[in-house]
Amino acid sequence: MKKVYNRYGLWTLTWPIFIEVFLQTLLGTVDTIMVSRISDDAVAVVGLAGQLFGAMTTLFMTIASGAGILIAQRIGAKRGEDARTIAIMGVTVSMVIGIGISILLFTQPRALARMLHLSDDLLPLWDVYVSYFGGGMFLAALIAALSTVIRNTGNTKAPMYIGIGMNVIHIAMNYVLIFGMFGFPEWGLYGVAVSGNISRILAVVLLFYVFIHSFERKIQLADLRIFNPKLFKEIIKIGWPLGMNMSGWVCSQLAIYTFLAMLGAKELAARTYMNTMESFCFMLGYAFALAIQIQVAHLYGAAKTKEAYRSAFRALYISLGVVTANAVLLFLLGKHLLGLFTTDPVILSLGQSLLVLNLILQPAKVLNMALNNALNAVGDTRYTMVTALASMSIIATGCSYWFGIHAGWGLIGIYCCMIADELVRGLLVLQRWRGQKYLRKADEVRSHKVKEADLPIIAAH
Repeated sequence: MKKVYNRYGLWTLTWPIFIEVFLQTLLGTVDTIMVSRISDDAVAVVGLAGQLFGAMTTLFMTIASGAGILIAQRIGAKRGEDARTIAIMGVTVSMVIGIGISILLFTQPRALARMLHLSDDLLPLWDVYVSYFGGGMFLAALIAALSTVIRNTGNTKAPMYIGIGMNVIHIAMNYVLIFGMFGFPEWGLYGVAVSGNISRILAVVLLFYVFIHSFERKIQLADLRIFNPKLFKEIIKIGWPLGMNMSGWVCSQLAIYTFLAMLGAKELAARTYMNTMESFCFMLGYAFALAIQIQVAHLYGAAKTKEAYRSAFRALYISLGVVTANAVLLFLLGKHLLGLFTTDPVILSLGQSLLVLNLILQPAKVLNMALNNALNAVGDTRYTMVTALASMSIIATGCSYWFGIHAGWGLIGIYCCMIADELVRGLLVLQRWRGQKYLRKADEVRSHKVKEADLPIIAAH
């Protein structure tokens, strides 16, 4: 008998996400190296702007993430039309929010720089990058929403291929436009913005083509006007805590980068370089975390609660082992890898001091993200929001300022507070998942419905 293909299998979901994240990370590293050839100041600007863009991204990811979880749940429950309607609303609302963000970034870069306490010598680079690359944020909104929707239908391959293509084009155009190759003008950081926007336009076109064919009934242009208030209310109900959670995280990271900017451009550049290298440690864990959210949501929608519970732990154990091994490898090779980015002795010394702490940070991040995503997948988003906001506000942000700036511990103090935040949140979500509150509640509701359905049959006898 031929084995039935399961598009929601853990490895089936994970490997395309991993390949996509790995190549994006690799190409992102090449991108950082290219920007570093402009100047360390350019790297500092890109790093800080990236945190700002992340904060803005949460505004549309609130809708996209909530829609994604509901799509997987509805498909698991064999309610494909509802999933289709939710997908359409997730994409269109995300696009509208993205347009608003693009207008803000394009017109107000200097006001945002003042808010972030950016030093005056970085302002010219900041204005160029935030105005032109940030002005294309509506494209990022569409890419995020379309990719999320497509992945949650069980198709993780299409976003992988398109994401790879987008990044390859971006890197190739960076080489041409940053350094003025083949007769093109030497645009520096402006060239990064131009190449980024062109590659994102191409990705949107391809993702939209996959999107309209992702459900049993093809999505027509006229369908983009669909708005179902009842289903949209469900998206908001599950999505707003996710949005608050993501906003809290990126705002915390933005505050930390602001503290680093207060310490100086070298600390800011060192953290940006380390962040690039750390992403290689975490990418497989991140892929498993995304996959487990999709799989658990699908199993939960299909009423397979015991399988959902076990699958989260299975993914956690695998990702912890891989990420820990990667962190050890980075510790051994980190000194040489830092040399690819900069020759500044102060930045190299700062980066090397963080390599030992990274051995603790990465496993803590995996524990937190994997089970946090599992809880989100079953709708327990308010718990993850409350615990995350409390920990990030008090530990990640408050303690980072106190120890890093006020007490004078600098970058090391800030890094230790980041580790403490991840560990506290990880232990809290572990305890919550072991309690199985939402899984037990779902079983009770379904059991009650079955009993009610059997009543007429019993009475008839």
